[in-house]
Amino acid sequence: MGADCGADPVTSDLYREGDLAGLPRDAVLASLGCVNPTALAELEPGQTVLDLGSGGGIDVLLSARRVGPGGKAYGLDMTDEMLDLARSNQQRAGVTNAEFLRGRMEDIPLPDGSVDVIISNCVINLSADKDRVLAEAFRVLKPGGRLAVSDIVVRRPLPEVVRRNMELWIGCLAGALEESDYRARLAARGFEDVDVEPTRIYTREDAAMLSPVMDGEAPLVDEVAGAFMSAFIRARKPGGCTCSEC
Repeated sequence: MGADCGADPVTSDLYREGDLAGLPRDAVLASLGCVNPTALAELEPGQTVLDLGSGGGIDVLLSARRVGPGGKAYGLDMTDEMLDLARSNQQRAGVTNAEFLRGRMEDIPLPDGSVDVIISNCVINLSADKDRVLAEAFRVLKPGGRLAVSDIVVRRPLPEVVRRNMELWIGCLAGALEESDYRARLAARGFEDVDVEPTRIYTREDAAMLSPVMDGEAPLVDEVAGAFMSAFIRARKPGGCTCSEC
């Protein structure tokens, strides 16, 4: 992903060893997501995939493998440093059906209806304009296309002190949406079949690892404990062929 989550309980142990075979070590080390979206997105040969906030490129390279030579995997990132790293990793991995684009997920540099599946790994929660991100995702998806993203989701209302803490925002937590809000925003943008699947609920022990950014405040650790989860969020753009013969 393209931003530093900086929280070990969120970013650790996301990929199986078999998934990483043949990938440059730099691509693996630069992965700071919250779930492995390529393992859950059900990608198929020939599809066009877009990764929002692609960072060092690991999810793009994994996606390119899954869609095969007849498909295409795009990575979108706003930083030249990450784009340079991702392109270097792509070259070292020998992946030819991937392309890394410079831009913001609030203004995706791809045409309308050009993508089959959008993935993202713990990045949408970092945007200050999530509605714009979801609207852009809807725009570039083909009719019947799918949003299949990993993200941090809030399980209950949080105290304002957490929301105001910018270090937690950088750590992928304070910018997260509550589950009901996430569902409502997707529906408002036009998505159907919205599903939020928990993949990990962060415990008090996980929250305690964040105590340095919370100044060691035990009550605040207690507030954060169990309030966040990594989740896999699925939604579909209406249209396209839904019959089994297609």
